[in-house]
Amino acid sequence: MKKLIIWDFDGVIADTEKLWVSSRMELLNRDFNLGWSFETTNKHIGGRSEKDKKRILQNLGIEVKDSFWDEAMKLDLQKLQQGIALTPGIEDIFLMDSFDQCIATGGTMSKTKEKIKQVGIEKYFPAEKVFTADLVEYGKPEPDLFLLAAHTMDYKPEDCIVIEDSLAGLTAAQRAKMLPVAFVKYNSAEYVAEIKKTGVEHIFDDMAQVKKFLQSTI
Repeated sequence: MKKLIIWDFDGVIADTEKLWVSSRMELLNRDFNLGWSFETTNKHIGGRSEKDKKRILQNLGIEVKDSFWDEAMKLDLQKLQQGIALTPGIEDIFLMDSFDQCIATGGTMSKTKEKIKQVGIEKYFPAEKVFTADLVEYGKPEPDLFLLAAHTMDYKPEDCIVIEDSLAGLTAAQRAKMLPVAFVKYNSAEYVAEIKKTGVEHIFDDMAQVKKFLQSTI
């Protein structure tokens, strides 16, 4: 029986997570004088949907206005227009016909479609295979998005493999009772250490290693 690979986008399919985190870090430090490092910003809001970023910041006592998010989105688009590259070796996995595959990302649908177009993978991931956080009430680390993807793709959670780079995403996979695989090529050593604390067993920094692991699950 086939299994379903559920891909995160940012930090996995392309090295884009750092772009969005850095945009928000710049604005938060400018507007609230927080002095946050990239690591601190990533710890709080990395891998999260925009709705969950707002909730987290509010819980930290940081009240951001709608204009903040509008400016963050403009910064994101500026960085996106500078070009993004597909993670080396990942297309070899997209070509594997022994798995069904889809994307489930914390980004918005509009921005995700643009990212997919930028890296030229529309043929692998048409609209019906793309799931974004604006389709659910609660994004990662809650399991809702992954469960929606699995249900829509007609797979049971235990037959799904989630490839993620963030603590929030890996936690969501665990809560969904799916097999979490951490791809850490673009993560710092400190962040990888935090991932290891979650109990995730399969951690790779090269897509050739990921492909070899996936082949072992067939």
